Amino acid sequence: MHQSSTIQLRPITIDDFDTILCWSRDDSFCLANGWETNRDEEELRRWWSYCVHMKKETFTRIGIQWESRLIGYGDLAGIGNGCAELGIAIGESNLWGKGIGHQAALSIVEYGRETYALTTFTAETHESNKRSRRMLEKIGFEEISRNGFEEYAGKIEQLIQYRL
Repeated sequence: MHQSSTIQLRPITIDDFDTILCWSRDDSFCLANGWETNRDEEELRRWWSYCVHMKKETFTRIGIQWESRLIGYGDLAGIGNGCAELGIAIGESNLWGKGIGHQAALSIVEYGRETYALTTFTAETHESNKRSRRMLEKIGFEEISRNGFEEYAGKIEQLIQYRL
């Protein structure tokens, strides 16, 4: 798959489940990514198996590997007409704020351009998610609207939409 200087993109596999289970036990990660806390392990296993085996032309989830271990995943959703929505989750919250999400986002954008001939990317984040906002803006995304509200880290937050 695609590789930058420290980030590798690779398919997600069922063998990643133990890592996913660890992420599900990190309340900071769960709150930041809309995951239910104290999730039932078997339900989580079924969900992850669905993610691994799901085949849709309009959606792809790809593993983000750093230093030879899975540390997150990226999504391209709504793929079509040269456009897709970018989403990134770094599962190890101790890695937040170190530029890894930025590197991963650049790699996923490049992957989307090469694999799906994408020319336009959208993204959405919460107003108080300053790390995500800085990452998107550093890559070149521009704020295009502020539509909707959603729960983020236990509070109802304004959603901000971006385009690259």
